Amino acid sequence: MKIKASLDTIILYVQSVETLKTFYVRLFNFPVIEEYGSVWALLDAGGAKIGLHKIGEQFLNKIKGNFKFDNNTKIVFEIDEDINQVRTGLIAQNVPMREIKTFDNYEFWLCDGEDPEGNVFQLKQRK
Repeated sequence: MKIKASLDTIILYVQSVETLKTFYVRLFNFPVIEEYGSVWALLDAGGAKIGLHKIGEQFLNKIKGNFKFDNNTKIVFEIDEDINQVRTGLIAQNVPMREIKTFDNYEFWLCDGEDPEGNVFQLKQRK
């Protein structure tokens, strides 16, 4: 069986929906499509949506202090703006950003950053 599918939404389980919603709206200008109090927000990220879902209480009780999640997911955003200027602007807003990199025979510049809860995102600009 072959299923024809396309990516619709990536859901991040987060401590603070409001903090991450503000981060992605302020920095990337993603419109908020829907909200449900402090437990859910859906953002339009262009070709797909990003859902921010408050992590369950059973997990929140185990988190102490300023906790960042470890995960194996990276959200990649392709940009048209100069990646150097965008990186500099994000650093000026206290967003942790890594160095810009590329690979041999690869058509893009890449730069990783972290949102307030440690979720890794990557900026990708065509050379």
